[in-house]
Amino acid sequence: MLKTFIKSILKNFGLLGVADRLRFLVIYIKTYKAQQLFKQQHPTVALPPPYFIYETHKLNYQSYYEQSIDSAKWLVSFLSKYASLNGLSILDWGCGPGRIIRHLPDLTANSCRYFASDYNGKYINWCTKNIHGVDFVKNDLKPPLPYSSDTFDIIYGMSIFTHLSEKLHFEWFEELMRVMKKGGILFLTLHGEVFLSKLTEKEKIRFRAGQLTVQSSAMEGHRTFSAYQPDDFMMKLIGKNELVVHEKGIVAERKPQQDVWIIRKS
Repeated sequence: MLKTFIKSILKNFGLLGVADRLRFLVIYIKTYKAQQLFKQQHPTVALPPPYFIYETHKLNYQSYYEQSIDSAKWLVSFLSKYASLNGLSILDWGCGPGRIIRHLPDLTANSCRYFASDYNGKYINWCTKNIHGVDFVKNDLKPPLPYSSDTFDIIYGMSIFTHLSEKLHFEWFEELMRVMKKGGILFLTLHGEVFLSKLTEKEKIRFRAGQLTVQSSAMEGHRTFSAYQPDDFMMKLIGKNELVVHEKGIVAERKPQQDVWIIRKS
């Protein structure tokens, strides 16, 4: 709660960006030797600029790369239960600097067509130059996506709705269904009830009442803009579409893990 209060103060004085850059520099200096060692040991691994990794996965090259592989394997194992990963069109919605999508071609034997989008143009430029076998495009914070209707068999968004307002939840869900083929699968990770400890008492009341709960110290889309999705809200969002799986998050290594939602387009 103290962090949220401090962020609000910094935001009010227009210092949030400055504080974020200073924090990045401190972490960069502390971890510099470890990051240089990783680069020496893995000279063929294309790594995003340090600030990109800081924004999306802390600033630990080894954790960024190895956990990215583990996360991609975890995603493939989940998806393969509900779809044959052969000849499909797969979209990483909100790909960031390509942490997950870069590994999917190898994990699925290049048997699918791979696409990725993000509203951060710097991420997309880096990915386009450094990650091959994936078609990257930039989108805006708001819909639409630059794709035709009924394009994708699978779309996944790893902690993307967790940084959007209620209005954009509904706008983006509708847009994702538009570009999804009938019977296609949407895979999402979200902030479920295991994250209640992150909320104030007032926010907990809202969450338990089934309402989307937002903590905002920055603009929408930024990692410090946090949205928490109760089950009732998600069922309203899903609407007529089929809920295939809802796996609630647990606390692992003292950290809450996000819920998994898999929705099939009706």
